[in-house]
Amino acid sequence: MTVVPSRTARVYRSETAERSVHAWCHKAISRWPDLGPLPPVDTHMGSTQAFRASGGPGTPVLVLSGTNFNAATTVPAARALAGDRPVYLVDLPGQPGLSCGERVGRPGIEAYGAWLDELLPRITDGPVLLLGHSRGAAIALASTPSSLVAGLLLLNPAGLTAPGMTSESMRATLPWMLRPTEQTSGRLVEFLSGPQTPCDEPREEAEWLTLVARSCRTGSTPSPLHAEQIRAWSDTPVAVATGSHDPFFSPARLHGPARRFLDAEVHTIEGAGHLSLYESPEQVNGLLRSLDPR
Repeated sequence: MTVVPSRTARVYRSETAERSVHAWCHKAISRWPDLGPLPPVDTHMGSTQAFRASGGPGTPVLVLSGTNFNAATTVPAARALAGDRPVYLVDLPGQPGLSCGERVGRPGIEAYGAWLDELLPRITDGPVLLLGHSRGAAIALASTPSSLVAGLLLLNPAGLTAPGMTSESMRATLPWMLRPTEQTSGRLVEFLSGPQTPCDEPREEAEWLTLVARSCRTGSTPSPLHAEQIRAWSDTPVAVATGSHDPFFSPARLHGPARRFLDAEVHTIEGAGHLSLYESPEQVNGLLRSLDPR
């Protein structure tokens, strides 16, 4: 699949904003000395920065982050995953992070699928598990099945269906976008998290999201993919999971399309919200084990 995207806008509001985001990312990544940068990969969406950490004997996992998240924000969760297997983290072009800072226009998620097709053989010569969180799940589904993908874990996944939007989500999101502060970001993180996640102390995600809202032009949630794109993965082991309290992609919302398009059940991560990867990395680890051919 060849997609030629059009460049539409810079992710960052200014060069100063870009430097601030890069500095935050470098600091967060430096806390895990085992996580090393790979050579930047040139793709049709621009330069892509990936990282790798050694781990246990399992099949390596490549993590594709959700909107506004990246390798740096995923370090704590990835350290938990590395107990079982090597971990690849990648910053999506057109999202805040250390990859290309230009955002593509339509066809959007299809362009990201083609980007992943380009990237995979440039960073690994053996099969990996793809862990797609939120937007990352839609990107995984939009890519082309190949011998380099041993299995898919779709976590709080966009792409299968449209997100549930409520007045509560607007009350949490709009103040953060219009007036990003520690308080508005904290309320957004609390809204995105399940009741099992402690919210009585500052979360690093809130610090990050404050910086993102001040420094970046945030992107929108991907639209659902065509049924044919999803069904292309029918011969690949696939697991679908979401938090019991995910406000956008609840278990009930995902059950129909997961069964219809992938013949998959939806695993419910009890007590978690939309940030399941960050809230419950050990449960995510268990789901990866169930997919691992090793």
